[in-house]
Amino acid sequence: MRLGVLLEPEGENRVAIVPNSVSKLGKAGFEVLIESGAGSGSNYSDSMYETKGAQVVSRDEALSAELLVTIHMPNTSTMNSGQILACVADPFRHPQRVRDAMESGITLLSMDMIPRRLSRAQSMDVNSSQDNLAGYKAVLIGADYISKAIPMMTTSAGTVKPAKFVIMGSGVAGLQAIATAKRLGAIVYASDVRKSAAEQIESVGGRFIEVEGMDDFEDESGYAKPLTPEFIQKVNDTVCEVAKDADVIVTTARIFGRPAPITVPKEAVSSFKQGTVIVDMNADVGGNCELTVPGEVVVQHGVTIVGIENLPGTIASTASMLYSNNLTNFVTSLIEDGELVLSTDDDVLIGAPEGSDFHVSGMGGVLICSSGQIHEKQIRLEGVVN
Repeated sequence: MRLGVLLEPEGENRVAIVPNSVSKLGKAGFEVLIESGAGSGSNYSDSMYETKGAQVVSRDEALSAELLVTIHMPNTSTMNSGQILACVADPFRHPQRVRDAMESGITLLSMDMIPRRLSRAQSMDVNSSQDNLAGYKAVLIGADYISKAIPMMTTSAGTVKPAKFVIMGSGVAGLQAIATAKRLGAIVYASDVRKSAAEQIESVGGRFIEVEGMDDFEDESGYAKPLTPEFIQKVNDTVCEVAKDADVIVTTARIFGRPAPITVPKEAVSSFKQGTVIVDMNADVGGNCELTVPGEVVVQHGVTIVGIENLPGTIASTASMLYSNNLTNFVTSLIEDGELVLSTDDDVLIGAPEGSDFHVSGMGGVLICSSGQIHEKQIRLEGVVN
């Protein structure tokens, strides 16, 4: 089977498959077709792909492959009925993409829908691999924008106090942000709506910000649940009070399939000290800070607010390598006797069966639609699409 890799849209430097994955794909029986220049933004040249056994081809030829592997979802009108597309479709926020895929008759595999609690799926989890890098980079960006040193320094000219970082949210991105800030020498405070996160925060060097009435606000998929307006206000008030004298604030709160919750209201920004930097990791889905401008860096009330929309894309080489590993692990797992098989028994594809500890009511796996029909287990998504 031919596997096509496309050049991503302008502004995206990552590539879905890197040269080091080509050999593994070839051994599994894939003929890898790389659109010329697809890896250039990540510093992977065409010749590097050819050395590993891939064919460098035109976009039209790459698009003709039976299986397409991308990061962003391409225009499905350029695809043929029966083709398979593995990408990050973000179907709950972009239901039109599902409608387009159904109209084109393609099989859509959305990698952001991976059932992340399945142990077998963890090596395929693109959300975690990219969020991990985003949390790391967010701290470096914050460090770059503040006008002071981060670690404590004792010098003959005096003592430099360590910088204070506040990390809002401690999922994959938040924990990496905490660990990175701690390694740089900062004093790190962190919050989460899950009380159980306290131990994780402390294990990587953070100080847990506890909110009265806190419980484990986590759904069965492992993502944060939407909260009541009253509790959101209480969390915002508590955490923003701790953040008043922070040097860097990193916001990481993201709710699966929904706009980002506001964790830094505009009133809070005006209470922060001059020179504070807010790095909003969710600018691409509305932003956690009410004053974030997606894609821009703005200054409000003396506070710098960074709204970079694609943090993993700023470290494209590493991000591409991890994404490529995820996708390679996924597509090679579908090979049976030399053929690609979309099995109805594969929990990664269709979700865990009812009765399983990992079953999520109304949710399937990465298989979104095929032959013009949304998969029968995607009940929640069907309600959004239709």
